[in-house]
Amino acid sequence: MSNFFDTPLSQVAGLQAAKAALLAKEVNIFTYGDLLLYFPFRYEDRSKFYTVAEITEDYPFVQLKGHISSISVLGEGEKRRMTAIFTDGTGDVELVWFKGLDFVANKIRKGVEYILFGKPTLFGKRFNIAHPEMEVFIEGKVQEQLFMPLYNSTERMKKRGLESRGLSQLIKKILPAALPQLQENLPLYLLDKYKLIGKATAVQQIHFPQSPRHLHHAQRRLKFEELFFVQINLLQQQKVLKDKNLGLPLKNIPTLHKFYKEHLPFDLTNAQKRVIKEIYEDVKSGKQMNRLLQGDVGSGKTMVAFICALMAVDNEAQACLMAPTEILAEQHLNSLRPFAEKLGITIERLTGSSKVKERRQIHETLLSGELKILVGTHALLEDVVQFKNLALCIIDEQHRFGVAQRAKLWAKNANFFPHVLVMTATPIPRTLAMTVYGDLDVSVIDELPVGRKPIKTVHKYDSARLEVFGFMRKEIEKGRQIYLVYPLIEESEAMDYKNLMDGYESVARAFPEYPISIVHGQMKPADKDFEMQRFMKAETKIMVATTVIEVGVNVPNASVMVIESAERFGLSQLHQLRGRVGRGAEQSYCVLMTGFKLSKDSRIRIETMVKTNNGFEIADIDMKLRGPGDMTGTQQSGVLDFKIADLGTDQAILQEARKCAAEILEEDAALEKPENQPIQSYLANRKTNNGKVTWSLIS
Repeated sequence: MSNFFDTPLSQVAGLQAAKAALLAKEVNIFTYGDLLLYFPFRYEDRSKFYTVAEITEDYPFVQLKGHISSISVLGEGEKRRMTAIFTDGTGDVELVWFKGLDFVANKIRKGVEYILFGKPTLFGKRFNIAHPEMEVFIEGKVQEQLFMPLYNSTERMKKRGLESRGLSQLIKKILPAALPQLQENLPLYLLDKYKLIGKATAVQQIHFPQSPRHLHHAQRRLKFEELFFVQINLLQQQKVLKDKNLGLPLKNIPTLHKFYKEHLPFDLTNAQKRVIKEIYEDVKSGKQMNRLLQGDVGSGKTMVAFICALMAVDNEAQACLMAPTEILAEQHLNSLRPFAEKLGITIERLTGSSKVKERRQIHETLLSGELKILVGTHALLEDVVQFKNLALCIIDEQHRFGVAQRAKLWAKNANFFPHVLVMTATPIPRTLAMTVYGDLDVSVIDELPVGRKPIKTVHKYDSARLEVFGFMRKEIEKGRQIYLVYPLIEESEAMDYKNLMDGYESVARAFPEYPISIVHGQMKPADKDFEMQRFMKAETKIMVATTVIEVGVNVPNASVMVIESAERFGLSQLHQLRGRVGRGAEQSYCVLMTGFKLSKDSRIRIETMVKTNNGFEIADIDMKLRGPGDMTGTQQSGVLDFKIADLGTDQAILQEARKCAAEILEEDAALEKPENQPIQSYLANRKTNNGKVTWSLIS
């Protein structure tokens, strides 16, 4: 066997082939290496004994020492259960077993002193522990494991003896032979600098820690290592893009200067100016730009995108702007066309619903170079869409497009790689951006335009509906418009939430004198567009909608966003919806309607929305609640498939790992120095699965 860690799990002494196959099927454990990387998800502290009198409902688990005073079997058939009273002199708890009754009856005896471990639950005035772990107490015997590792298991695995304890025993069997095989993949100077323990010690202590201190050192070492190698990889990718991918140098910007002097309708914020400068430095360098532009809703990203497009036009080249929906593409076109026309620049839109005649003309003018800026949807990716000289691709709402789609745009210029600017109004925590988009340079617009008033957000319970309707009426009387958003289109028997159709009817009854629009995802595009246009023209005063309006509707006159069943929405979605108002100079409001019963997470989301308008603060809390993979849709793709690191809690370690990786590559880009050989060796020997790198922590 060329590598000890590639040894099939079936080679473990005493492990049946059926059990090895079950581990492979259920949790993807095929080899010794896979098993060692199956880290505990929690540890139980068995260094302390509690007394029954000390137990409170706050204790997740307790370890007790005492004896059984009575045993009973109750019920018949499936309802048969066994109970016992356990006492330690300070009080007693009831033990209960629903399965394996015969086995338990042969195992436990009255009067014998036991060590008991389990989860206490209060029933009436007495604590109850279901299916406790028990072993006979032997005076003078030292407990082998004071910090018990707990491993995730499935129901099928548990039935075959592969519960947490069974997995722990398997790891114990291979660990003595595995530890000497582990090669150190971090240089000695890094271990010294960050006071990190060795690889073998870390793997041993992560599974069987001697104390909380030993566990902390093991976790810190392995987390740093995992994040460090991810950052090394991303920074190397970034360097390859910068060094090898040539971009058309966009140095001349006379039209841009003219636009600034004669046509810019407002002063740019300092944040916009900073970002434009960063982009210009990239695009004039002769290297391909790959930059992520983050900016909260209403921060002025579209204007930055247009100014960047002018850089391409000024250098006899073309730019395209790709949006995820037709509504958003139309919105971009409508906001940019007046500026383009003043400058004598041609701009068109291409979407799935563009007519054949329209398409033909666009294709011709693109190839001739007459058409300078093309705004569109996925239709831009079609092979028939060919440019004369595409120099800049702007992708709005980056998370809605895959890497393959971005690469398709790259291929539309045979001479250069088009510069790429990907934009998102979904704030991404810095730690997440450093990992998911770590191969891109990041720019942030962290300032709203002058004159914009922060949106006032309030939380109201359903019982305050008449009060909310009264507030809506006052705003309409001032000439404003209202969004009313619902999470569901039709009734759901499983969930008692307001649905769109009932909502529409109740609003129509409450506001009979005002025209109302209704928009949802199941409508035909033409009908949806018709209703959207009516609202944009202020022909309707209230829009009842689902989250279809989350992206792409810009109605400066809309000043109130009422979100029904707000507890059903994620933080990011609530923030995006709130961003549909506050587009004009008037004070805007967001009203979050909920029922009285709120989960802990729902309450945190609502309180966060009321407390702050800062998208990045909201994104940090969102990541802690949901996890990074759910936020970006990358969990299933394996991009964030970390074995031990957690971007929600390990921000400090990630930032230090990124800084460290950057410093090393700055001094030794090829990792040729003798002291960096452990890094080079590890990178060279990484496993690949169909071309995908496996960030195994096992060398």
